[in-house]
Amino acid sequence: MGFQKATTLLEDLIKKTGGCAVIDGGFATQLERHGAAINDPLWSALCLIKDPDLIKRVHLEYLEAGADILVTSSYQATLPGFLSRGLSTEEGESLLKKSVTLAVEARDKFCDAVESDPEQSYNRALVAASIGSYGAYLADGSEYSGCYGPDVNLKRLKDFHRRRLQVLVEAGPDLLAFETIPNKLEAQACVELLEEENINIPSWICFSSVDGENAPSGESFQQCLEAINKSDRVNAVGINCAPPHFIEGLICKFKKTTEKLIVVYPNSGEVWDGRAKRWLPSTCFDDDKFEFFATRWHDLGASIIGGCCRTTPSTIRAISKVLKDPKQF
Repeated sequence: MGFQKATTLLEDLIKKTGGCAVIDGGFATQLERHGAAINDPLWSALCLIKDPDLIKRVHLEYLEAGADILVTSSYQATLPGFLSRGLSTEEGESLLKKSVTLAVEARDKFCDAVESDPEQSYNRALVAASIGSYGAYLADGSEYSGCYGPDVNLKRLKDFHRRRLQVLVEAGPDLLAFETIPNKLEAQACVELLEEENINIPSWICFSSVDGENAPSGESFQQCLEAINKSDRVNAVGINCAPPHFIEGLICKFKKTTEKLIVVYPNSGEVWDGRAKRWLPSTCFDDDKFEFFATRWHDLGASIIGGCCRTTPSTIRAISKVLKDPKQF
């Protein structure tokens, strides 16, 4: 697939959905609702080993809720992580590929079912291979601080991400989703990898934010976007797994600093304690609020909207309902 053709894949979806594509919601959240025990360094990727059928089931639930983009279960799936569990490199690579295959199979199954019903119109969903930050692999909450220590440099970050990127691309996703990037250095590493590996499928790079103003590292988004804005291989930028009340201001900030498509998929507003590995009680958005604010976020300039941790298919159904033309779905 040529780069120009691939670039239009995401843009075509956005046009077909009336100007705003809907991403799925909290994957680990839904796995846990079905009883999966994933309080583990591999997090949702643990189900790639223990219960792949449940992964496919959750993908289908989000498609049924109106998602246009499925994000794979590979956020915390890394080769070092799998090796630490006693798996071989070959087994780890097979699990990475499986994360894409399960999403593709769920999409195709849903697509076939919908297309067999002449009364329904459906835009074929895209599969985005999730690539979590280095901090996600560390599983110490550093994706929300950006503090990787003095020994982590650009080369180390590229070395960490490279083989996972290669394997995921080989598996045939439609998109790449770099998620919860906490600092300028890792954003630069992602951009350089896309160039060095000559990646020809659309991608987005999403940051997290803990103050609603800057990246977790304290660097401004203007600084973080410098390398991204110079790259033709990054199609969209934005925010994921930040509190929803930050999103309006962050969209406005991104509109001033980039011409890329803007993607936002916040969490519910609950706060994750990365060290204690638990959610802290806090004010959060319910589905009605997501429905209300999704329209506002789109009006401000976001063209790809969804949910992250602690959101559910009902959240995505609410977002999809308000953003899509009733004729679309």
